[in-house]
Amino acid sequence: MVNAIRPEQQRSGTAVTPDQAEFREAMAHLPAAVNILTTNGPNGRCGITLSAICSVTDAPPTLLVCVNRSSAMHDVFQANGRVCVNVLGGEHQELAMHFAGATKVPMAERFTWDIWDHTQDVPVLKDALVTAVGTIKETVPRGSHSVLFVELEQIRTRSGGQSLVYFNRAFHRLEATLPGTAR
Repeated sequence: MVNAIRPEQQRSGTAVTPDQAEFREAMAHLPAAVNILTTNGPNGRCGITLSAICSVTDAPPTLLVCVNRSSAMHDVFQANGRVCVNVLGGEHQELAMHFAGATKVPMAERFTWDIWDHTQDVPVLKDALVTAVGTIKETVPRGSHSVLFVELEQIRTRSGGQSLVYFNRAFHRLEATLPGTAR
């Protein structure tokens, strides 16, 4: 997300097909909420910034989360089986950069800051717009990614504040508007 790939490049540096380039360009124009997916357990503690998350159903509450299989954290999420989706507010752009690997801050240090609640079995961002803790119930591999179906056991929302979204290969802050006040 942060280290955006230009449509004409792949992570390996080889050229992509015109269809892949067109798809990537189209997806760059799809605004998406910015999230940090976290886990902790016998296989380690880690987190990653991502935007490929959406609701599946409310009975039982389930989210769909896409994680690149080439990510070093992919197998940790899978093996631990428990995750927290932390939906970021506008003030969390720097944090999103850290968890996207765009800074030199080591993973272990990212969790030492006093912004995390470590009383649960997974790290929960204290002031996230939404935190959703759950268990990975199913994984479906598709192309370069795994689609994780996460059944939620705990959901917390925070009222007010801006939302952090990713659009056209850049972060943007989205203001909430009151009904009847949209321009």
